[in-house]
Amino acid sequence: MVTCIFSGLSDPGLLRTSNQDDYHIDPDGRFFIVADGMGGHAGGQEASRLATNTIKTFLEQNWHAATATAMLLEQALKQANTAILDDQRQHPERGDMGTTVVVVTFRESDSAPWCAHVGDSRLYRLRGHHLEQLTEDHTWIAKAIRAGEVTLAQSRNHPWRHVLSQCLGRDDLTEIGIQPLDLNSGDRLLLCSDGLTEELSDHLIASHLKSIRACESAAIALVNSAKQRGGRDNITVVVLNVTCPDSSSNHPSQTPDTDQ
Repeated sequence: MVTCIFSGLSDPGLLRTSNQDDYHIDPDGRFFIVADGMGGHAGGQEASRLATNTIKTFLEQNWHAATATAMLLEQALKQANTAILDDQRQHPERGDMGTTVVVVTFRESDSAPWCAHVGDSRLYRLRGHHLEQLTEDHTWIAKAIRAGEVTLAQSRNHPWRHVLSQCLGRDDLTEIGIQPLDLNSGDRLLLCSDGLTEELSDHLIASHLKSIRACESAAIALVNSAKQRGGRDNITVVVLNVTCPDSSSNHPSQTPDTDQ
């Protein structure tokens, strides 16, 4: 059976007076959520909180349902989108709020973990010395890079690099990234908001994950490193260490919630 050690941390950063990020770690390690809200102080906080709480409640209530995980995740994120839209209608002052989100699940009935995401909150996998971004940003700049219109080097300082093509809190939500995950024993997963990736290159993220094995210590180091390089946005990270004694199994049954 797969076991998973994990830790999470969220920090407002150095320039923001509030933290519009939110995250949730299921105590049994069944699922993990990171959300990055937008739309002003109150709006961003409410959007990320609504998304996290709605997804958490939906997954808890339907965890043992016969529904396939891909459909379960799609339903959870759509329900979160609806919750934010309903709040916008009830509170016009939060009418422009929205949030990105990334979710990872480990269901006992699945042969592999699954991920769902909207926006530019990311999931990374470190395997050995290789760090790979498993999610594809829903941003204007990511589409421009894929189309060959902008180079990766140009994208780092492009004025439109933060323009989202998808987020929760919009009537036109049409794209939810959902995929199974390939995991081996010893892999590490990182869920994070763009407050981390705006300050740290993939090389620096990999360096921290390779050199610091304890999840809590790695999470602290990542956040502190982002703050040392500017900390211009809220920073949220969730780090998971995966162990697969049986290589044919890709889901945990009991999951500790500390590094001890």
